[in-house]
Amino acid sequence: MATKVVMEALSPTMEEGRLVKWNKNEGDQVKSGDVLAEVETDKAVMELVARGDGVLRKRLANEGDASPVGTLIAVIAGADENIDSIVASAGAASAPATAPAQPAQAAQGTEAGSAPSEAPAPPQQKAPTQAPSAPPRPTPPAPPRPPSAPPAPPRGNGASRPAPAGGGRQRSSPLARRLATEKGIHLGAIQGTGPGGRIVKRDIENAKAAGVAAGPSAAAERLATEGDFKDVPLTQIRKTIARRLAESNGPVPTFFLTAEFDATRAAELRTQLLEMGEEYKVSFNDIVIRAVALALAEHPEVNAHWLGDKIRHFNRIHVAMAVAVEDGLITPVLFDADRMTLWDISGKARDLAKRARERKLLPEEYTGSTFSVSNLGMFGIDQFTAIINPPEAGILAIGGVEEKPIVADGQLEVRQRMRVTMSCDHRVIDGATGAKFLQTVRRYIENPLSLII
Repeated sequence: MATKVVMEALSPTMEEGRLVKWNKNEGDQVKSGDVLAEVETDKAVMELVARGDGVLRKRLANEGDASPVGTLIAVIAGADENIDSIVASAGAASAPATAPAQPAQAAQGTEAGSAPSEAPAPPQQKAPTQAPSAPPRPTPPAPPRPPSAPPAPPRGNGASRPAPAGGGRQRSSPLARRLATEKGIHLGAIQGTGPGGRIVKRDIENAKAAGVAAGPSAAAERLATEGDFKDVPLTQIRKTIARRLAESNGPVPTFFLTAEFDATRAAELRTQLLEMGEEYKVSFNDIVIRAVALALAEHPEVNAHWLGDKIRHFNRIHVAMAVAVEDGLITPVLFDADRMTLWDISGKARDLAKRARERKLLPEEYTGSTFSVSNLGMFGIDQFTAIINPPEAGILAIGGVEEKPIVADGQLEVRQRMRVTMSCDHRVIDGATGAKFLQTVRRYIENPLSLII
């Protein structure tokens, strides 16, 4: 019996997947559990396994194609089994979505939500930098000339040359070109009435009065013809980032709390630990995550999700840390972070960050967080605001640690300082609630021995 291979939801938030690589060719023997292909989800590259035994009879998606979850991408069946009806039904299902968009597909590559066609485009096909020229449009009739307009003088033997059609260059006077640019009129839509079909001032004025549709500006035409741009198809992770940010930045009523912590003792602690050996090495990010986890335990109202009709307060603390990857951002999760030692956090964070950059995280390793931390201090950023990752109620943005002159007890001192900004969902966290949470984080950062006791 034939087995339909569909694009599976390989992560909880996956809506479509891009086929990175086929591991089996048509005609190969396949057993249930064999890895058929590698698929790029919205967060990682995952394996798509066979759900039946037989021969891989037909591949309906090429490497590089993006397919919505549930789309048929291959058929496994017996060597002599008739699969024509299955292949035909797949083609019929995709035809309504692909037929009208056929001309645009060549320029757009793989679009989000496009179903695979029966004859997909070659893998990794790049979008052309110059749009294909449109078929010649029929030249519209010349607008009626006003009675006072003088007839065009004869040229040569008395016959005027017709205006060029299709791809020929339309002759026009400098004044006409300037007026056309100012009025937003495309010269290609006008038939000249001047000598030899030349477009003159009165043609532009008549065209404006007749409501000739405006064409692309001269700058736009120059960009289109000279290829001064490159269209980069969205990756699955970039599509997800765009969707999630739109979900957060618009609907979520966000306010921001900024504070500056004294990180001098934390810096001294890092130095002392490193002197004990490489195995004791910790980063400022590790210290912050540990401090945040312990502070969340004291402020459960911050360790919460907004669920529309209710607020969910969590008894367990799962801190996500933002990791920059090649084409976006991913947030692996440190589960039960409040129960981990500083060195547990350090080792686990390094491992998660490494595998995140290699796109090897499992879905359960980057979902399920209750609060997030984002650190750009290593890039020389003093302060920034981070966007909340719904349904979480907050995220803490960490700036760099730098030396600053500070007045303490009437004395001028140079201290290590670190600025943090907390983004809060006001539906869950009030100003005073967020401020008290930051006070607790400050206490741990400025007294780092409490993080290792």
